Amino acid sequence: MSRPLHGGNLAWAATIAGCPEFLITDFSASINPLGPPKSAIAAIQSHLATLKHYPDPNYTQLRSVLAQEHHLSPDWIIPGNGVAELLTWAARDLAQKDMTCLLSPAFGDYTRALKAFNGEIQYYPLDIHQGNWEIKRQNLQQCGLLLNNPHNPTGHLFSLTQILPYLDFGLVVVDEAFMDFIPPPQQQSLIDRIQDYPNLIILRSLTKFYSLPGLRIGYAIAHPDVLKRWQQWRDPWPINSLADIVAQTVIQDREFQELTWKWLLPAKEKLFQDLSKIPNFQPILGKANYLLVKTSIPSSQLQKKLLIQNRILIRDCLSFAELGEDYFRIAIRSSEENERLFIALTEALN
Repeated sequence: MSRPLHGGNLAWAATIAGCPEFLITDFSASINPLGPPKSAIAAIQSHLATLKHYPDPNYTQLRSVLAQEHHLSPDWIIPGNGVAELLTWAARDLAQKDMTCLLSPAFGDYTRALKAFNGEIQYYPLDIHQGNWEIKRQNLQQCGLLLNNPHNPTGHLFSLTQILPYLDFGLVVVDEAFMDFIPPPQQQSLIDRIQDYPNLIILRSLTKFYSLPGLRIGYAIAHPDVLKRWQQWRDPWPINSLADIVAQTVIQDREFQELTWKWLLPAKEKLFQDLSKIPNFQPILGKANYLLVKTSIPSSQLQKKLLIQNRILIRDCLSFAELGEDYFRIAIRSSEENERLFIALTEALN
């Protein structure tokens, strides 16, 4: 079984650890450990009968709920089979430009999606530890820009002041998959600006914050003309009926949202402080629900050792060419699990 490019591959991890998948503690996928919400489970249980019917091909009710959440018309929203599906259509549009600019290191799926449509790519370096970046190009209208905010894998949150000058690009796609982990007053989302920029596309995930990666659900916000074009490209019924109803439910679950925001900050700061005590590690404190950690020990060796000795899976950064063996990424989990990781990392160095 080949080394995975993404986090969360428990089948691969269990093979290395020599144990069943359910015994692996997964720090490699940045999924909210508090979920799935009880409201999601209740919604599934009460809508099992919908499995014998096709979903609404227009997802009318889901688009309406999302639109109300963001104070938009439903025409500006399209649900998808996770952000991954919607990224494909965004990449198809970006590939029509002379060039798409990416901040480096970049999430590997961006390059994959763009290359699938023979898109030209230009990488611009991000200051990994400070989060500073700059793109200087001429003929911006002929170019596209694809970035994520908060950034993956560093967790840096780019301010609106940083991003707004770049909305002069011909097409701008902003992946806000981890924005929900930030309390609303601190978020730097462009959703409120979407109607001012017909060249702007925003991608949102519901699987990470609400711990629903198995259901595959996300949505895009863009000008209705863009979304009508995407609708012509995609397969019918990309979202199953249970994902549809669960998305409608969790987006309105204020109790779970508040619980997550209350949990994340102290848990992340505690783990950051603990890792900072280990001489071989230099964690970067970002705004998302994960930490990127610089390591003096090759990350793949550390990953293997943790799997065999502790049944703990961390995310190596080999799929980020700029990071390689020098970094690993870990999700923030429960206090008990974070403490267990800290002890395991300390022991792995001895």
